Amino acid sequence: MAKDMTLLWGPGSPPCWRIMVALEEKGLQGYNSKMLSFEKGEHKSAEVMKVNPRGQLPSFTVGGTPLNESIGACFYLEDVYKSQGNKLIPDCPKEKAVMYQRIFEAMPLMDKMAIVVYYDYKVPEGERHDSAVKRNKETLTAELKLWEEYLQKTPGGFLAGKTFTLADVVLFPVIAYLFRMGLCEKRYPKLAAYHSALKDRPSIKTTWPPTWKENPQTQDTLKEIVSTESSGECGFSRNRHYIAVFP
Repeated sequence: MAKDMTLLWGPGSPPCWRIMVALEEKGLQGYNSKMLSFEKGEHKSAEVMKVNPRGQLPSFTVGGTPLNESIGACFYLEDVYKSQGNKLIPDCPKEKAVMYQRIFEAMPLMDKMAIVVYYDYKVPEGERHDSAVKRNKETLTAELKLWEEYLQKTPGGFLAGKTFTLADVVLFPVIAYLFRMGLCEKRYPKLAAYHSALKDRPSIKTTWPPTWKENPQTQDTLKEIVSTESSGECGFSRNRHYIAVFP
């Protein structure tokens, strides 16, 4: 089954990573996998454009049919292989409702994070404004406060309840990326506890970005994202090298 699947992906990209976690959770090892470099522009290569005319990663095909939107791919894998591997959609209606809600809140979180992390990368120097930077950081802070509260209210340590679901598949790579970019664990203790609890889950540990293994140092891009309900100082690396892993 997995031999009929091909994933072109970039290391550190949450959309790529979530498909890899879903494949592991469903026991679909052995798929065709090729790591590409964002830094070298390989996501715009002819190989990618043939599968994904948007020139984005992930580029995922099943039996030659493209399924490039990562959340859609995760739902597809759970639907088609529901009797295989780990069950990722809960039976409990309440938990199922929370799962769907959290999954579709993933994009606002990703968008607000990307606006902060890639502001200098995407906005020409002459169009940058300190007021915009401040506003973007405040918007992300408010968003992260919501996620702290979600985890405060959700029993069981997972995003939708007591079991690992598609909500965790979709959101964990985003949370991990936040901490990679320097989000302070002391300032966001619930998110930090969630990150710490899941990072050694087999499907996540197996697919951990190889570039992060080679260079485990966190960056300081999000060091100023401070929750008003928490305090504490964190140490940060001054390594500001990063590349765009969001389309």
